[in-house]
Amino acid sequence: MSPLQAGQTVPGHDFKRALYEVLEDTGKRRLAAQSLRNFLIFLIVANVVFAVLETVPEIRDTFGPHLRFLQLGSGVIFLVEYILRLYVADLHPPMRRYGPVGARLRYALHPDAIVDLIGALPLVLVLVLPNQAVTMVVILRLLRFLKLARYSPALRSLISAVAAERKALIGSSMIIFGVILMAATLMYLIEHNHQPEKFRSILHGIYWAITTVTTVGYGDVVPISNLGKMVGAVVMLMGYGLIALPVGIIASAFAREIHSRDFVVTWSMVARVPLFEDLSATEVASVSKLLQAFNVRKGATIAEAGDIADRMFFITSGEVEIRMEHGTVFLGEGNFFGELALLNQAIRSTTVVAYRDCQLLVLEAGALQQLMDQDAALAKKIMDEARERVEAGKKVLGEIAEEELEQAGIVPSDEDNDLQPELFEDGRPVKAD
Repeated sequence: MSPLQAGQTVPGHDFKRALYEVLEDTGKRRLAAQSLRNFLIFLIVANVVFAVLETVPEIRDTFGPHLRFLQLGSGVIFLVEYILRLYVADLHPPMRRYGPVGARLRYALHPDAIVDLIGALPLVLVLVLPNQAVTMVVILRLLRFLKLARYSPALRSLISAVAAERKALIGSSMIIFGVILMAATLMYLIEHNHQPEKFRSILHGIYWAITTVTTVGYGDVVPISNLGKMVGAVVMLMGYGLIALPVGIIASAFAREIHSRDFVVTWSMVARVPLFEDLSATEVASVSKLLQAFNVRKGATIAEAGDIADRMFFITSGEVEIRMEHGTVFLGEGNFFGELALLNQAIRSTTVVAYRDCQLLVLEAGALQQLMDQDAALAKKIMDEARERVEAGKKVLGEIAEEELEQAGIVPSDEDNDLQPELFEDGRPVKAD
């Protein structure tokens, strides 16, 4: 018989799982993960600022030892972070099948891991090559700024947009360089005899063409002949359109990426609600279209005890505080509450307040009822699921469902409440059997 009995877990595995949840911001350890995330963001920004300030002679002479100590401490933290991320790499769902060694090797080649390694390299180089690696260390310390991409969805979306439109960007770049080469060649042929020192070759003409196409125009090299001025004017006018071409490609791709990411996030939030988990992708998308966005300031009341429970909420950012009779529940980004309010005709027994500034998506019972009236199959699925949840003995604290409490690590007891929701059907509440 195995030394571990059924239901037991290895203590080391529990620690590794907890470490993975904190580092990757998954699971129930949201507060610890958010604290670590904020600390690392602060440390990254501070390191970039310190690296810049250290190049100022007056600051370096006065605070040099202190800055070096802070850089050394930051390097240790980044190195430990990199090692710990490698340690838990085999817990990533896509990499579990490769085993402990294969998963870590594949993770080490991931762009995020490479950026983490760049953040840790300055410490290693300083210890191995304290004198010869000064320039490289300064560059790598500034490259720690790239680590912010891990914590910035907008920056990751921009990178994804550029990667998705790389072929179009390469094509527009070839057009721009083709125009630059042609303009440089024409200007060399026209201006070489008039300004032999400034247009000694086509390479010198390329410098003029680049400054002209980019509309910078330093003014140190300009055509003096009439024909040369005409060519220069045409190149300057073409420059506006040429530079706008890649900018427009990136802007449209970035907007499309943001829209797609928001849709995927919204879709996934709706799909994991137990009431909708058996719906098809098309049906979940139909429900997602009914959501309305609301911004709530810290301290504002989202739902008041005594009000009619007629809507549910998804938290896209921020954190809410649910004040119940037996305690308080905190739910953060990605969680939901009020699922049973869509089918419950009862009065709210809890008050929900924004613990931090929040952005919420709201699904009203009336809007869902209209959708169900239009789609009989969808209505049947939702009603069947609701009845099964009630018949299965799901505990309810007011309008807060058991799954919602488990998000915060709370399991309601049998003594909390045994209310069963009244399900609406044909516009009227129907008591579940």
